[in-house]
Amino acid sequence: MEETTFFDQGGVKVTNSRFIVQGQTYAMNGVTSVKNGETSPSRTGSIVAAVIGIATTAAGSMWGLIFIIGAIFWWVKQKPTYHILLSSASGENEALSGQDSAYIKGVIAALNDALVHRG
Repeated sequence: MEETTFFDQGGVKVTNSRFIVQGQTYAMNGVTSVKNGETSPSRTGSIVAAVIGIATTAAGSMWGLIFIIGAIFWWVKQKPTYHILLSSASGENEALSGQDSAYIKGVIAALNDALVHRG
């Protein structure tokens, strides 16, 4: 059977027989399922900065506003991390992570296409 490529971008390649990512090769015949996962960013730092800003502003310092603005900026800039989880007979493995949701979804779609193609 000829190898068909479903995805080849950014150092990630998905074919009907292989999934190559970050120097690791997974045999598609060993993959039983593909899932996506998501990890929310920790907001602790931005919350602490906002509390410091509010307390400092309440004490009469204008520096508190800088803390508050920084905390808001920090909160907005934090993005979730998306994961590709491969299941096989040996268990579940996190194969790829990133903050670009569209890219991760594209790789997952290609992996699902490869699973369907192999039959």
